[in-house]
Amino acid sequence: MSSGTPMRIGWICLAAVSAGILGFGIVVLVAPPAGDAPLYRADALATAGLGLFGGLTAAIPFRAGERWAWWALWFYPVFWLAHLVFRLPPGTDRVHQAVFLALSAAGLLVPVRAFFRASAEGHHARR
Repeated sequence: MSSGTPMRIGWICLAAVSAGILGFGIVVLVAPPAGDAPLYRADALATAGLGLFGGLTAAIPFRAGERWAWWALWFYPVFWLAHLVFRLPPGTDRVHQAVFLALSAAGLLVPVRAFFRASAEGHHARR
């Protein structure tokens, strides 16, 4: 596996999670469930924003090897673990939550060496 392959796997996994979150937010924004539509739309807008910002973080600074982006994107596995542990919505099947938890954790762990390798003389890891 070339040194770029783990990074590619990582950012694609994180981009997939981001796309799922963004897509869910857009669907609920357009067609909120019965009940308090303004509240659902507000939550959906925040959800879409989470997916958009996470996707941009994965696609630009994470891919560039910015260590802060690696740390910031740990929000995704924590988010999905909390959904599983506390049985948070949406849905009751929990399969998508487990898949997104696994994808986000893999996206961060597969390229971990790229973010924390010893810097070569004259070359410093981006922070």
